[in-house]
Amino acid sequence: MSSSFLSSPLFSVVGNCSVVVKALCGSVCVGYLLSFSRTVTDVLTIVPGNLLPPNFWVWTLASHAPIETHWWMAMVDVIVLLLYGKLVEPLWGAQQMVVFYAVVNLCVAVLTAVTYLFLYLLVGNTDLLFNTHINGMAGYLAGFSVAVKQTMPDHVIVNSSFGKLRNRHIPLLMVGIAFLVRIVGAVDPPFPIMFTWGFMVSWVYLRFYQKHSNGTKGDAADTFAFASFFPKGLQPFIAIFGNSIFSLLVSLRLCKKLQRKFEAVTPPVVVNLPGTDACDAERRRQLALKALNERLTKTVVPPWPSMEDDDVKLLPQTSATQAVELTAKAAVDDLELPERTPAESHSAEEAPGQLLSNL
Repeated sequence: MSSSFLSSPLFSVVGNCSVVVKALCGSVCVGYLLSFSRTVTDVLTIVPGNLLPPNFWVWTLASHAPIETHWWMAMVDVIVLLLYGKLVEPLWGAQQMVVFYAVVNLCVAVLTAVTYLFLYLLVGNTDLLFNTHINGMAGYLAGFSVAVKQTMPDHVIVNSSFGKLRNRHIPLLMVGIAFLVRIVGAVDPPFPIMFTWGFMVSWVYLRFYQKHSNGTKGDAADTFAFASFFPKGLQPFIAIFGNSIFSLLVSLRLCKKLQRKFEAVTPPVVVNLPGTDACDAERRRQLALKALNERLTKTVVPPWPSMEDDDVKLLPQTSATQAVELTAKAAVDDLELPERTPAESHSAEEAPGQLLSNL
């Protein structure tokens, strides 16, 4: 039994995760077990009225996240944390993942408590302040969908006859599902509020504040604009809301204006000089080939025979002898020498013959 459990895919996935993911998964399991105690739940979860003076239970802003009162929600938290370790942590690193966990859960807790305080001011129901428990990782679940949309926006999850479901469709779809599961009673009342705030907070953090290894902050890509989470027909109207959030953050000096860097690339300049067209180049090539052929036909140089080739046939000796005799005779005729004696003339006539016999 134990060996089969250790060899299960879930256990192998947990074993391959980092220490941070294992610690978060363990905290969720422990938090679910602690939720069976009503006293522990009251102390560790956020009660909006207890954040106000004179109580100031500020530690609940950090302790509320691992507490889950439903086993199915604890299972969903563990699965999403494992997906964080598989998809997001290799890109961000363990430190950035912990920072994202702390920022999202803390901001979601404060904003959800403020939301219930605002609802109390509207309806005057004290149960909204003292009988409401804010707990769980609903905001962090929403942050995961936003982070995956940032890293892999065009990845196809489901390909059906109705269309393709991509990662960029998931955050808004999950917000709708969060309200739907609350309507059917599968989750507690704060869950859809926490999920919605998690969607907003995670986008603001990743858009403007997340630090990268190259020293930059945020993600100014158009594919990660707030309007890109919505259908194309609504994007022009949603862009107004996203720009308003950005202007508010800038006016409060919580965010700096985005400075986009553009690299000016000068296109290559092509100058057409006369006589450099393709037709002119071809004409010049033909003229050069013609001139070369004419020169080769006028001067034919016989190949020098190889001394190692036995099959080479040498020119007849008679023709070579005649050529040398004619050359020597012409050279002798051109010279103006004084008159010679008959003996000298006879020796001069025999000299070419002796030269040839020596050859």
